[in-house]
Amino acid sequence: MSKADDDISELTAYDDESNDEGEKDKKQDSKKEASSAPAKKSDDTYVAIHSSTFKDFMLKPELLKAIADCGFEHPSEVQSECIPQAIIGTDVICQAKSGMGKTAVFVLSVLQQLQIAQATGPLCLVLCHTRELAYQICHEFDRFKKYLQGVATKVFYGGVSIMEHRASLKKEVPHIVIGTPGRVLQLAEEGNLSLKNIKFFVLDECDRMLESLEMRKDVQTIFKKTPHNKQVMMFSATMKEDTRGVCKKFMHNPLEIYINDGSKLTLHGLQQYFVKLSEKEKNRKLVSLLDALDFNQVVIFVKSVPRAKQLNKILQAENFPSTTIHRQMKQEKRIARYKEFKDYKHRIMVATDLLGRGIDIEGINVVINYDMADDADSYLHRVGRAGRFGTKGLTISFISSEEESKDPKVLDEVQQRFVVKVPEMPEKIDASTYMHN
Repeated sequence: MSKADDDISELTAYDDESNDEGEKDKKQDSKKEASSAPAKKSDDTYVAIHSSTFKDFMLKPELLKAIADCGFEHPSEVQSECIPQAIIGTDVICQAKSGMGKTAVFVLSVLQQLQIAQATGPLCLVLCHTRELAYQICHEFDRFKKYLQGVATKVFYGGVSIMEHRASLKKEVPHIVIGTPGRVLQLAEEGNLSLKNIKFFVLDECDRMLESLEMRKDVQTIFKKTPHNKQVMMFSATMKEDTRGVCKKFMHNPLEIYINDGSKLTLHGLQQYFVKLSEKEKNRKLVSLLDALDFNQVVIFVKSVPRAKQLNKILQAENFPSTTIHRQMKQEKRIARYKEFKDYKHRIMVATDLLGRGIDIEGINVVINYDMADDADSYLHRVGRAGRFGTKGLTISFISSEEESKDPKVLDEVQQRFVVKVPEMPEKIDASTYMHN
């Protein structure tokens, strides 16, 4: 009997944990629905071809040089739709599935318009709901501004000493601030972070921040501390109709971009399968999959912190060099683990939904839902870690056979919401269908 079998009862004994973590007058909205026809289609996958290049956007030469350094030439669908309007100051609401380059939309748009010559305080504020996402967004600004002289960025989030952040702001005032609402509000209210000159206000994963009343209150308080006359941009992979209404209260006549909107949302480029099994069969099946599959990097999602810790121990005991990330880690360790995984120092990550939103790691091409997502939206964010920006990917979901499990219901919701048939996993999966070229 393997170590995985021995530890089954210890892992499955854990119960679910609950997840952690003014306004402008309404005006008539201009709405633009975007759903480009596929250039190539085969079953549930397509490759969309865009004839435009980043040069067509008339961006600063310094930005074009940084874009070329990153190996990008043709913008994605969402970038083609949003960037031309965003760089002229239009307010933007954008919903598009994970991996389509939404972050680059606001990063490039802000850097294109940024004028730092006589700046006396931060000009851009980006808010997001997790520390890892804040860190990643700061990294994106840093790599695209590398040829722009004098542009300073700083990231602020909880888990780091407030004294350290105060000292950092006294030493250098950044032009671009990225952070989580709680820490940004704390710094602003005590007078260490001035928001009176903000010209760009961005919410990433806006549905997560605005659907939570507590976090929405912090966002609104911060918003009221910024000038009335500013550009507002909000982005997410999923957005309910009522959340869109809340978003528009922060904006003036926004451009609305909904790529593959509503029931037409699809998950192109991903091979998706499910395996129906009991709780006690999960470990053995996971070990066999990790042995059998070819993968660059894989993320294994579980439903709670204790399960993440225990499953990581089980995999390491089975000689899989895995790592894990969850909310109970100290901030420095969380960021270090995230960076190590992004730098390909680990190939297997066991994670809670903390890693399910907005995180962009190019090497991930396989996602395994050891514990099925709670709903279709969570499923979308999770599996969006694989197959990003048009690359191939594979996702396998373990569907519990226990009588009271809601897994089958969530799977049905996924298939209906995203217009996709998720079949039972075959005995053998062709690696060419999910391995990057």
